[in-house]
Amino acid sequence: MVSVKGIGWINGTEYGSVSGDRRVRYQDRMELRTKLFSCPFKGFGKLDDVSVMLCYAVALALKDAGIDYHADRKQPAGLIGTNASGCLQSDINYFRDYLESGRIMARGNLFIYTLPSSPLGEASIHFGLQGPLLYAAEPGGSLLQAFSIAADMIRIDGLPVMLAGSAEVDEAIYCVLSGAAGQEMKGNSICSLDEAIAVAESGRNISGVINDFMALNKERHSA
Repeated sequence: MVSVKGIGWINGTEYGSVSGDRRVRYQDRMELRTKLFSCPFKGFGKLDDVSVMLCYAVALALKDAGIDYHADRKQPAGLIGTNASGCLQSDINYFRDYLESGRIMARGNLFIYTLPSSPLGEASIHFGLQGPLLYAAEPGGSLLQAFSIAADMIRIDGLPVMLAGSAEVDEAIYCVLSGAAGQEMKGNSICSLDEAIAVAESGRNISGVINDFMALNKERHSA
């Protein structure tokens, strides 16, 4: 049975976690790295906006699920991501720089983030995730396909943990999904996979999805 063990999220003014029922307001997004990461993030300054939001959400989700990480410790976990536009904004920034500066070659810190899987790669490296990595193109950036793919990988490959979520330039949410091999993880489940899929099928935006998961968590632990 696949269940959701932790959820982390961030938007333009707040970040938080679902199992911990936590909401924290912030002002400077770049300064959050000293609060949310357990170890220094090499090359953090070169990340584009989607990568920053994705990595923050993954850090919050791992902590919410009670999973510790360190730069020298590898995790048998995979990462699935989606969003509405891939790395379109990074593409726009790259070509704007090319046109305005008259450059004949791309600058590395702009060019490398034009692939939609690049933010996922940065997160996998920092968090030591050694499982499958996949960007799922989904109309509107729905979490439905990300959840379904992650659950299939847990069932078929026997992975203990998969992270699935969505990250945009101004908000992100990531969920820790656990199967039979990961049931020794501490803490209670937030919801079942079927409940998570029902939330994803609602078609709500990230803020709405967070509220739905918060409600499910409170309902489960008040019963």
